Amino acid sequence: MKKILLLLFVLSLSFSGCEKDDICDGNTLTTPRMVITFYDINNPSVEKSVTNLSIFADGKENAVPYSGNTLINGSTVSIPLKVDANVSKFHFILNYGSTNTALVNEDILTLNYKPENIFVSRACGFKTNFTLDAFVPFVHTDAATPDLKWIQYIAVEKYSIANENETHLKIYF
Repeated sequence: MKKILLLLFVLSLSFSGCEKDDICDGNTLTTPRMVITFYDINNPSVEKSVTNLSIFADGKENAVPYSGNTLINGSTVSIPLKVDANVSKFHFILNYGSTNTALVNEDILTLNYKPENIFVSRACGFKTNFTLDAFVPFVHTDAATPDLKWIQYIAVEKYSIANENETHLKIYF
């Protein structure tokens, strides 16, 4: 009987060292995407919706999804940056999928930044914030087949990308 009580006591002590399960709260901020807002070049204070825009990360076959769709029709989009690199290159294709190929126009935007890994918690792990390069935050080029750039001007609104609640880059067209 003493052996059973001793065994139960040892077992109860072994469970007293356990911790409750760590669960990452769904409201915890994770790695932010870069928020881009589009504006009318003729009236710079007015947001302008893009039509059938698809954004492809360099070397990827599928477009970056935004709000569950890879074809963007709106004035704002968020794109993910690479957490393991200092550069992300994107192909912005306006009027993607149009049967009139004269309307399809591709510009390439290369973003230069410094990633910073930040420990959130044991349950959530790390998140990465980004800081755009102060001297050359981006390089804007035309597609391999030049067809005039549809993006006419780009302005950095926020160099620090730490959340998705603000515009980081403004694109005028």
